[in-house]
Amino acid sequence: MINYFTQHLPKSSNQYNYQFWFEFRRQVLMNNPTLKHDVAALRFQTYLIGIKSLGFSDMQANKIAHSAMETFNFHRSNFTVPKKSHLLLKELSKKYPLVAISNGNVNTETIGIAHYFNHIYHADLSKQQKPSSAMFSLACQDLSIEPHHLLHVGDCGHSDIYGAIKAGCQSAWLSRYTVGKPLSMLPNIEIADITELHKLA
Repeated sequence: MINYFTQHLPKSSNQYNYQFWFEFRRQVLMNNPTLKHDVAALRFQTYLIGIKSLGFSDMQANKIAHSAMETFNFHRSNFTVPKKSHLLLKELSKKYPLVAISNGNVNTETIGIAHYFNHIYHADLSKQQKPSSAMFSLACQDLSIEPHHLLHVGDCGHSDIYGAIKAGCQSAWLSRYTVGKPLSMLPNIEIADITELHKLA
């Protein structure tokens, strides 16, 4: 995105990095705190007011912001899911209904895994981000199961593990990645590699 904005916006010593956009993101959230639950809308509004601050008209800023989002969305889902992950999802989906519950906006169709899931949930203005129970509850409702029958696999100690436990679900902590917040509650199980879920099949 730095490369994109360097090409489309006036030259700047800050290179349009995270520090440049942070203040505009803060302004957007101050004006509309609920946007924290929709990362795409929050990003667009952040780009919009940041671009306007550089002297662009509303029409110009809107056009550049939309183009920037297209670029971001392309790169966000421009990767290949490992074959072992496809095999795992295929194997598990034969025995269990699978759902995807995400605070982010990766396109599961684009990366070729959507067909493994019965339901796919992305946080937005109608479905609050984890650790809110909203998407967990919706998944249980759509699958017609009790919360304790849902096992949520995630790598963030707060959004995934705390969120699942708070919603009454089981949790599996994928501990190999140093992302997200640390654990504040113990998960039901810990796995170092996603393929360990083969043991459930």
